[in-house]
Parts: sequence; structure tokens; C-alpha cells
Amino acid sequence: MTLISLTGPSRPPRSGQPAKSLVITLHGYGSNGDDLLSLAHYWDKLLPDTHFSSPNAPQSVPGFDMMYQWFSIETMDPFKLAQGAHAAAPILDAFIDSEITRLGITKAQTALVGFSQGTMMALQIGLTSKQPYGGIVGYSGALVGNPLIASKPPVLLVHGDQDERVPLGASQLALQRMVAAGIDVQLHISPTTGHTIAMDGLQLGGAFLARVLNS
Repeated sequence: MTLISLTGPSRPPRSGQPAKSLVITLHGYGSNGDDLLSLAHYWDKLLPDTHFSSPNAPQSVPGFDMMYQWFSIETMDPFKLAQGAHAAAPILDAFIDSEITRLGITKAQTALVGFSQGTMMALQIGLTSKQPYGGIVGYSGALVGNPLIASKPPVLLVHGDQDERVPLGASQLALQRMVAAGIDVQLHISPTTGHTIAMDGLQLGGAFLARVLNS
């Protein structure tokens, strides 16, 4: 079976030099790669030699132009969410492998950053990869299903305490499950914050990425 080839915007290293690391940003439901690529603006001073790639998810949201989904969320049934993330994983894996090969770096020099549904994907592929990624940052998301953990990269979870779409409890449960699996994971709760990324979360995400990719 031929996999769908993902496309999306990217941003080369701020330094103008060949990339020494890679950040893959994964947007949420009903968004696109341009949305999450904007994070590079906040982080590229800390990561001057990092290439940012932000693929559009493989499925269009029916009836909307330039809006994509990693999988359908007609229902929030946990089993269906896990099925969707599992089905989309090979498509995303193929894109990341092609970017790593093109840039001549390794998975250890690559970090995954997700928002909402993108966090579900980042945790799905990041924890099941046999070769560990440098790190994972998950904003306002969840660990869906029961993925077979094959590697244990450091993980930073960030969630607003007033998130009306994906409850804070989703990240708290993900934290518990990853701690039990022996993963180096932290959870930061952004106060008075809904389903978005607040400035404190941006700052913590940038510091985390600089630590895991510049070391």
C-alpha cells in the first residue's frame, strides 16, 4: 500500500548554517502546518541551528479549505481515538524519516512538538519508535490508547487549567502513565488558560528543546 506523502511549510536554521537538529511541529484538529510553524519565531534564538518542519495532516476537514486532521474526531471515544492515531502514525513516520535523511541528522537530534490532536500523534510515534527521539513537547493533548512503548525520550507536557476542549485531566493521566513506564516526564499547568499555548508554556517549551537538542 502506498502511503500518502505529507507536505507543509518549513523554516531553515536561523544561523544560515546546515541544520544540527530538527523540530517537527504537529498541529491540532482543523488547523494546518503554518499555525504551528509560528512557534519557530519564539524559539529560533534558543535553537539557531535547528530546522523546523510543520507538515499538514493527511486528511482535509470536510467542507473547509486549508483545514486538516490527523484522524476523524466525530466521536471522542478513547478506542476510536487510539485507532485513528495508530492509523495515521505510518504516514507521519515516513515524513519524519524523509526529513531526517534529507537533513543528514538522527532521531536523537530530532524533537516532536504537538498541540491537541498533534500531541496525540507526537506521543504515539515518539514513544513507539525503536530509535529514541531527542524529546517530545505536548501542549493541550493526551496519550490515547495503550501504545507499545519502545523508547523513553524526555517529555514535557503543558496544559491550561481552563481547557474547555481537552480537559486538563487528559495530561494528568498521561503523566501518571508515563511515570509508571519510567519515562522522564514533567507536567506544567498554565493558570487561567484555555485550549491554547500561553506564554509560560512557550518559554518552558523553548528551554526544554534547547536542553535536549543543544546538549
